[in-house]
Amino acid sequence: MGRQNRSFERRQRRLQEIAEARAVPYSGPNRWWSTDTLAVVTGSSKGIGLEIVQQLAKQGLTIVLTSRDQARGQEVVASLQTEGLNVVFHQLDIVDPKSVALFSKWIGEQYGGIDILVNNAGVNFNTGSSNSVEYAETVIQTNYYGTKRMTEYMLPLMKPSSASARVLNVSSRLGRLNGRHNKIGDELLRNQLEDDEHLTEELIDTTVQSFMEQIREGTWVSGGWPQIFTDYSVSKLAVNAYTRFLARRLSDRPEGHKIYVNCYCPGWVKTDMTG
Repeated sequence: MGRQNRSFERRQRRLQEIAEARAVPYSGPNRWWSTDTLAVVTGSSKGIGLEIVQQLAKQGLTIVLTSRDQARGQEVVASLQTEGLNVVFHQLDIVDPKSVALFSKWIGEQYGGIDILVNNAGVNFNTGSSNSVEYAETVIQTNYYGTKRMTEYMLPLMKPSSASARVLNVSSRLGRLNGRHNKIGDELLRNQLEDDEHLTEELIDTTVQSFMEQIREGTWVSGGWPQIFTDYSVSKLAVNAYTRFLARRLSDRPEGHKIYVNCYCPGWVKTDMTG
């Protein structure tokens, strides 16, 4: 059997597993949430974000769908509500500190806090074999700094719960530090970023800032950065590292106040962003 056939069979098995998982109703000890459980999903008026909203809402959670585009967001929410799903809309631009601050204030006043934050909002301007860094500033500001900003604003609003609160960062396998075809070339830096025990937010920020300086100087090609979708890969590398840093930072919280932090790399999905 050829590689192509084996790949096809693996993909079909995985699709079957996903379909079966969706069909299984969660009950008993596996169901720790209720209609009072509030989840915020950023960048969720389309693509992966919208699918996350739909799946969570179908499990009975209350969802805040967010989008920069207010008209589109309201239209999507209206459609979901006709299906009986408990979804509301609020405009949000994670790159804009004022927008995030206003959103946080609204959450506090309207709900008192949240149980789940899904950081899905992100951008990528490369498709196929292209590897332009023309929009690197936007990519980094959105995917890394926007995700971090949103998280830091939401952490104080995480509700105490015996089931614990959750932060889920939607990331990418392109953000791996030592991927087979896409990795950080600087071995010392790679080892530092892999060292969870000593990983700091300052190191992550410095790495991203160094990349942006080389972009501005035009020296990034020889800088040892990932070779595929470089700006996007660096942004997701930073998200992955920040996720690990944050999980350790919050690991000693007492029972009833715990916050679990994970990142999720869905693989390639056909969306507007992937082309």
